[in-house]
Amino acid sequence: MNFKLQQGSVPLLVSIPHMGTEIPQALRGRYVPRALEVEDADWHLDRLYAFAQELGASVLQPTVSRYVIDLNRPPDDAPMYPGASNTELCPTRFFSGDALYAEGGAPAADERAQRRETYWAPYHQALQAELARLKAQHGYALLWDAHSIRAEIPWLFEGRLPDLNIGTAGGASAHPSIGEAVKHAAAQDPRFTHVLNGRFKGGYITRQYGRPAEHVHAVQLEMCQVLYMREAPPWNYEPERAAEIQPVVRAMVEAAFGACRKLYA
Repeated sequence: MNFKLQQGSVPLLVSIPHMGTEIPQALRGRYVPRALEVEDADWHLDRLYAFAQELGASVLQPTVSRYVIDLNRPPDDAPMYPGASNTELCPTRFFSGDALYAEGGAPAADERAQRRETYWAPYHQALQAELARLKAQHGYALLWDAHSIRAEIPWLFEGRLPDLNIGTAGGASAHPSIGEAVKHAAAQDPRFTHVLNGRFKGGYITRQYGRPAEHVHAVQLEMCQVLYMREAPPWNYEPERAAEIQPVVRAMVEAAFGACRKLYA
């Protein structure tokens, strides 16, 4: 099994698609040595979102690295952000723009299709099935897609990101009241900057599964890693920093869930 699903009791699913760090042994020799450190992982988000269990949420997380396959990209590999630098379904570059693979090591089309069937499809089947279970039980569901990234990555975006980047696919993946509730919760702590539908509006998961007309809403949070960890090797978790931002993230999740519940009260 290349993912872990913990089923909860309330209509809230937290997906953490980029926290995996495993690269299968059979593939490791084809990457450049630096890739084996999986620097672009969404490190430690399971620890940061430990409160999800207290809320009764379901939690879905993979074990495999995004360097093998990106679970937040469409199966046809269409660019998520046209006109900007994008990583692929089976990435070939670091976030720095440097090559991930040694010369000749990048996967061909048949291998990319195989990885999609082996890793991508089971994760999405589990995600879809869990949303369906929650909706069938409660009449609606909220998907929170959890991400983190280094604050400055020139190949992907200019300057420094806001601390908390909320995405609802430009308002298409969640009822407007949900996005506004999350934004309001983020604004309660002036130490942290935030934006709604800025550079990161939501990837494939948010766009694909957020269907408000069908009573399923999706929100993505892309947060700066410097808020809770060291943005350099060994990428360690920093409990004192995390203790400051974790209550804010929890308040944002609770605000989204509260607004969602209110829609169906």
